[in-house]
Amino acid sequence: MTETGKIYFASDFHLGLPTGSPPVEREKKVVSWLNSVAHDAKEIFLLGDIFDFWWEYALVVPRGFTRFLGTVSEITDSGIPVHFFTGNHDMWVGDYLSGECGMTIHTTPFTTLFDGKKFHLAHGEGLGTKNRGYKILLSIFRNRPLQAMYSALHPSIGIGIGHRWSLNSRLGKGITEEFLGEDNEDLIRYARSVLENDNIDYFIFGHRHLAMTCKLQPETEIVFLGDWIKNGSYASWDGNTLTFKILI
Repeated sequence: MTETGKIYFASDFHLGLPTGSPPVEREKKVVSWLNSVAHDAKEIFLLGDIFDFWWEYALVVPRGFTRFLGTVSEITDSGIPVHFFTGNHDMWVGDYLSGECGMTIHTTPFTTLFDGKKFHLAHGEGLGTKNRGYKILLSIFRNRPLQAMYSALHPSIGIGIGHRWSLNSRLGKGITEEFLGEDNEDLIRYARSVLENDNIDYFIFGHRHLAMTCKLQPETEIVFLGDWIKNGSYASWDGNTLTFKILI
C-alpha cells in the first residue's frame, strides 16, 4: 500500500443485472472508474453487491465479469489493496476472488482508522432490521450445510436459479428505493446502536441504493453509497475530507 493517496469507497455495481443500464455497459463504466482512481488510490473498498449474483463452486466460477476481474487483478498486482465486502447478492464467495484476484474479503462489518478518523464499513444487509422474515432468509442464505447442498447442483441449474431469484427482487423489478426517514431507516438505527459503545466518525454503507449523506451527530456522518444501476456514485477520503460524488 502506498503511503500517500486517496481511499475510495463504492458499492452495489450489481454486475450482470439486466435491469437499468445494459450489463456490459455498466461493467465498462465500473472498469473505467477503477482505472481513473487507480492512479492516486491508496486503498479501494467495494462494499457489497458488486455482482448481482455470485455463486462460487469449487472448480467453477460464474461466466462473465472478465473486464472487472482483470482490472481488479491489475490493481492488486500493482500493490494497491482492494477490499471486497460480501453483500446479500454475492455472499457466496470462496477463495477465487482472494486467491486469483488478490482482494481482501470481508464478511462482517469492519471498523478501522484512517488518518486518525474512525470509519465503520459494511454492506448493510440485516443490520438494524426488525423484519423477522428477512432475518430468517439471511440465516438460510448463510447456512453452511444448505450451501453445501446447493453446491451439489449442476452450475447451470444453481446459477440459473440464482439469476431468476435476483430478478424477483425489488431491484430486479426496477423499483426505486426511497429514504424512509431517520427513525425508520434500519442502518441509521444500527449506526446509533454502535455509537452507544464506540465513537465513530464515518459510517459508510451500501445496500440501500440511496446516494446520500446525513449527520448523526455533529462529528459523525453516515454515507449511503448509492448504486450503479443507472448512474454511479462513490466516496473518497484524502486524509482530511470525505467527499461524496455522483456520476452522470
